[in-house]
Amino acid sequence: MSGPPRVGDLRPGDIVRLKKAHPCGGFHWLVNRVGGDIGLRCQTCDHHIMIPRFRIDRRIREIVRAVPDGGDGREDAG
Repeated sequence: MSGPPRVGDLRPGDIVRLKKAHPCGGFHWLVNRVGGDIGLRCQTCDHHIMIPRFRIDRRIREIVRAVPDGGDGREDAG
């Protein structure tokens, strides 16, 4: 991916790293809802938050894909 991460690139199951740490000390969040609001779950303390799409766009530092583009996470058996 070239350029800064964009909120339009988010998919449920992705892990994002935000610019500021959560009070528990965690930087990584699991994306569990994408829509007008983005649902995130802290990977350190399991706290769930909802952030409006326009606010999270500035706060994302990195998007870590759960499954690479074009794949569904399964290997071919044969």
